[in-house]
Amino acid sequence: MTEPSQIATQHAFIALAPPDDAKNELAHALSPAYATCPGLRWNRIEDWHITLVFLGELPVRAVQRLRAPLADLAAARPSLELALIGGGHFDERVLWSGIRGDLDGLHELAEAVRARVRECGIDFTERPLRPHLTLARARRNDNTSITASAACLDGFTGRPWQTERLHLVGSTERGRPGPRRYQDVDAWPLAAGHWPEASRSGTVTDSSA
Repeated sequence: MTEPSQIATQHAFIALAPPDDAKNELAHALSPAYATCPGLRWNRIEDWHITLVFLGELPVRAVQRLRAPLADLAAARPSLELALIGGGHFDERVLWSGIRGDLDGLHELAEAVRARVRECGIDFTERPLRPHLTLARARRNDNTSITASAACLDGFTGRPWQTERLHLVGSTERGRPGPRRYQDVDAWPLAAGHWPEASRSGTVTDSSA
């Protein structure tokens, strides 16, 4: 019998990801902040995502149990038109960019995702959805870089884009050496998200909660 301490676990969350050209547009707007605030803990551009539900630390087998229910859900849900807009911060510690577009649809999708997770018997902390894209975190005793970086995004309005896939993201398993890394466990096209390959701007395969 496996002892509880020996059960493989990982952090997991379910998210949407902007296409590459939308992320590059935001990264360009952030160029002054990158130059003047290099000490921030900047998230890598390939890690940018919109979290629908953060599940926390779960047994790996529980994360795998979500794959079939989420695949069915994605196949029945329409893609959404969203865009990145402006910037702000949480308590001068976390820098984010805002989301505009079909926010009602985004909230409906998040609740549908959470309902599927509950149906799988997986507990998670219920938090209100605050649609945003996390960009950076301040280091200890740095009380100015986040607000200065947020100011760089004043007036930023990104182009609209369609959500393509629903992503189930998991970290490296707990106890493995090296920093915790995140990557897709799986990702599924949303119902209206089957565009020709030539029209896609890219997919995200690595995410960070």
